[in-house]
Amino acid sequence: MSDEIPAATAEQPVCPITSEFLPPNMVKHVDPKAPVPLRMMAAKALVPLSPADMLSVLFMLSYDPDQGVRDQVQKTASTLQDRTAASGFRDEEVHPPVLGWFLRLYGQNDTYAEMLILNGNTPDDAVAAVAEGCSQRTAETIGQNQLRLLRHDGIIRALSKNPNAVGALIDGVCDFAVRSGMMLEDVPQMLEARVRLFGPQAATQPPPKEGPTADDIMSEFAMPDAATEGADGEAPIDDAKRLSLSKRIMAMNVSEKIKLATKGNKEARGILMRDSNKLVAVAVIRSPRITDGEVLVQAQSKICMDDVLRVIYSNREWLRKYSIKLALVKNPKVPQGVSMRLMTTLHEHDVKSLAKDKNVPGSVQMLAKKQIDKKNAPKRDDGK
Repeated sequence: MSDEIPAATAEQPVCPITSEFLPPNMVKHVDPKAPVPLRMMAAKALVPLSPADMLSVLFMLSYDPDQGVRDQVQKTASTLQDRTAASGFRDEEVHPPVLGWFLRLYGQNDTYAEMLILNGNTPDDAVAAVAEGCSQRTAETIGQNQLRLLRHDGIIRALSKNPNAVGALIDGVCDFAVRSGMMLEDVPQMLEARVRLFGPQAATQPPPKEGPTADDIMSEFAMPDAATEGADGEAPIDDAKRLSLSKRIMAMNVSEKIKLATKGNKEARGILMRDSNKLVAVAVIRSPRITDGEVLVQAQSKICMDDVLRVIYSNREWLRKYSIKLALVKNPKVPQGVSMRLMTTLHEHDVKSLAKDKNVPGSVQMLAKKQIDKKNAPKRDDGK
């Protein structure tokens, strides 16, 4: 008997995520080798899982080898309970492919589509996929997300073809894109925006090239074009090359800076993080290539933009890194409410250190003292 895999199996799409996020006792519900009834339980959402894990399980089972399981997944995923959808769609720890899959399912549901579009982990290409045929309300949500517009050309192309998007929205989107240095010659509304902003002569004159593109920089400085493990572990570049890179980046327009922030290497991100435009800095901290070390540097920085810090302290994965959490508590730019919440999770010796540290905000020092005093206060004996 031949051991060759049948052609149908070999051609079957492979799920882009693995089951490592699941508790060990739940893995059996997505294991293709497990009995179909076990997988069917998960496909019907009958397994006790958090909303985020349930979304991921349904996504994984959409690749199940059994057609019956796949059909059930489509039915379940399309009729989620509000509790599961509302919580899971907002969760930035859900894998990007999962969020993208659900956005395509719920692109016509204004409430759920808005949650997914506002989730920074939802892929830009999924947003572009629904932008061409979504409702006016969802189109407005997409059009207001400036970072996505500059990061992914396809979103503007799709919005400009959407019959439900009002003219004022498209005009505003295109005006913003043109001001940021973007020019899509295949989008008529972009040409109209150039004329509005630069006069009638812009209709016949080719747009001037405003500095290097992200692809130019990546090629010139031999940056990898994909996030490969170890890509940012290279030796730092010398001062002359860093100065040259900095000058080239300064000459870029906002749109290309954002693209470089998303795709470039650690050296490029370090330069772009200091850019005065907050969209560029946020694009850096949201880069899929950002390392924990880079995040820690920003958590410690007293000049870090508020928008960047907000991304950091809103990310549960980063808050699991103790050094990042401690740095946020010490940073005077972090809101007091956030610092108070994080301090309750610190080690006692660090809280004692904060109580004596003159370099931390007074409110943090005072709270640390209160936390120590409360711990050391004698317990009340109600029996006396």
